[in-house]
Amino acid sequence: MSDLRNQKTIAAKVLKVGVHRVWFDPEAAGEIANAITREDVRELISSGVIKAHPVKGVSRGRARKVDVKRAYGHRKGHGSRSGAKGARNPRKQQWIKKIRALRRRLHELKADGTLDKSAYCTMYRKAKGGVYRNVAHMEAHIESIELKET
Repeated sequence: MSDLRNQKTIAAKVLKVGVHRVWFDPEAAGEIANAITREDVRELISSGVIKAHPVKGVSRGRARKVDVKRAYGHRKGHGSRSGAKGARNPRKQQWIKKIRALRRRLHELKADGTLDKSAYCTMYRKAKGGVYRNVAHMEAHIESIELKET
């Protein structure tokens, strides 16, 4: 087989792909060797003697399998973690999640009449001050206050 490097570079430029993606029909090597202009190469491309290989992608199949496992809670041990505890679950995000839950519950209790306005304001400020660990802790506090009042 003759040296077809020039034809390959011309074909790559015409097809607008890399040199390694250009495919020549091995049976038409003589015909390709005679093609010395871009127009000749274009004719060979239209006849199917020269083609461009499709782009090879990186398969995501394995990654999808791992994602399913992680969603289930596997593959999350100490060896799989990079970054500090606070980087994976920042303190601010924890606070936002907690305070929104507390305030939502306080609004519900005020709406259904369990808390009057002054009690609501006091509890709201305590929640803001970080007194309550979670909604259950706040509700336990409310119950203890009501027990003292009766």
